[in-house]
Amino acid sequence: MSDDVHMTASASDLSGADGWWTDLPWLVNADPERVLGVLASDADSGARLMAAVYRASVDVHRDVPSWVRRQLLALDAVRYGDRELSARIAAVSVEGVDAEPWQVLWSTGAQSDPRFRMNPSGHTGSVDGVVTTFSGGRHVVVTGSKDRTVRVRDLETGQPVGGPMSDLNGRVWAVATEVVDGRPWVVTAGDWAVLAWDLATGRQTGELRGINGEVWCLGTAVVQGRPCVLASDDDVSVRVWDLAGGEQVGELTGHDDFLMAVDTLVIDGRPRAVGCTSGGKVWQWDLTTGQPVGEPLPGHDGEAWAVAAAVVDGRAHAITAGHDATVRVWDLVGGREVGRLVGHEGTVSAVVAAVIGGELRVVTGGSDGTVCLWEPAAGWQIGRELVFPAPVHALTVTREGLLVVGFGGDVAVLSLRAEPDSTGR
Repeated sequence: MSDDVHMTASASDLSGADGWWTDLPWLVNADPERVLGVLASDADSGARLMAAVYRASVDVHRDVPSWVRRQLLALDAVRYGDRELSARIAAVSVEGVDAEPWQVLWSTGAQSDPRFRMNPSGHTGSVDGVVTTFSGGRHVVVTGSKDRTVRVRDLETGQPVGGPMSDLNGRVWAVATEVVDGRPWVVTAGDWAVLAWDLATGRQTGELRGINGEVWCLGTAVVQGRPCVLASDDDVSVRVWDLAGGEQVGELTGHDDFLMAVDTLVIDGRPRAVGCTSGGKVWQWDLTTGQPVGEPLPGHDGEAWAVAAAVVDGRAHAITAGHDATVRVWDLVGGREVGRLVGHEGTVSAVVAAVIGGELRVVTGGSDGTVCLWEPAAGWQIGRELVFPAPVHALTVTREGLLVVGFGGDVAVLSLRAEPDSTGR
C-alpha cells in the first residue's frame, strides 16, 4: 500500500460521515505533508480530535514508515482518552506488516490542543524510575523523575492516587518497593539521599544514612529474614541497610567503579546481588557476607546502565544493557557471556525479565525511543519494536503481563493481545 492511498478525492470532498478524519487507512499511510494540509479543513469535533491526535507526534510522523505512524497514532489516541479510536487505528492495514499485537490501556501526555483534555503525567522532567506494587487494595504504578517528585497512579485507570512525594532533595534516579511489617514502602534514590516512604500515607519514614553524592540505582532483598536496601553513590562503596530500622548492616566490596545498575536474586538458597559498573563490568556479591562471588565479567564497552536477573533453562542469568547499544546475556554460574541481543540504536537504558504468556521474555528500552521484546535463550527479537515519541529510560512488566513504559516525562501501560512469531511480519 503506497502513501497515495485514498488520495483520488480532494480534501474538500472528504466531509460528513466519510470525512478525512474517519479514513484511518489514509491517515496512517498517506504522506504526512498531505495530511497536514487538511488538518484544519473541518470544524467537526471528530475532525478536531483526530487533528490533535495526529499533531501530538507530528515531528516523528514525517520521518517514519507507515507501521510506526500507526503505533504512534494509536498511542496518542489513548493519550487523548479515546481507547476505541486507538484500537481501530492499531488494526489499520499496512502493506507487508501485520496489525499490532498489543493494546494501549492508558497513557499520559503533554497538552497540545487546549480544546481536549489529555491525561497529564504531572512530571515536568524525564521519568527515570518505574515500579508497580499493591497499596490500599489496588495495583499502582510508582514513577520517579528528574523533576524531584515521585507520583503514584492506579494501574488499571491511570488516575493519580494521592499527591506527589516531593521532599526529595534532588532528582530521582531510581525507585524500588518493599513490604515492611505488612505495609508497602517506596524507596527513592536521587541526589545526596536514599529515602524511604510509607506508600499508604505518602509520608517519609526515614533517610538511609551514609550517602554523599548521586545515587543512580537501588536494589531490595530479604537478607537473614529482614527487608534490606542496597545502593551506591559517588564514593564507590555499596551500602546495605535494614529498611525497617534504617541502620546500615553491610557493605559490598571488591569493585573499583561506580555502581550504575543492580538487581537481586537467590542462588542455592542465598541472596545475591548482580550489578553493572561505570567501567562496564558485571559483578556478583553474596549479600549475607558482602563478598564478591567469582571474578567480574568483562561486561560492556563503556558504561552499563541496566541489569535484570533471571533464571533461563534452570540456571541463574543476568541480562545487562549499556552505552554500547547492546544487550548481553550472562550465565552467572558458569561466569561467561552466552548471548547478545542487538537491535537498538543508541544507549539501552532499561531492561527487565518477565514471564509473558507463560514464557520468559526480556524487554528492553532505549534512548532511540523504542521498546523491544526478546526470546533470551534463542537470542532473537520477537515481533517489531514499539516506538515512542521520546527516549525510554524506565520500564517494568507486571505479573499479569502488562508493560509499563516511562518515555520522556510520560507513562503508558500496554497489554499484549497475542505474541507474534520471531519475524514480527
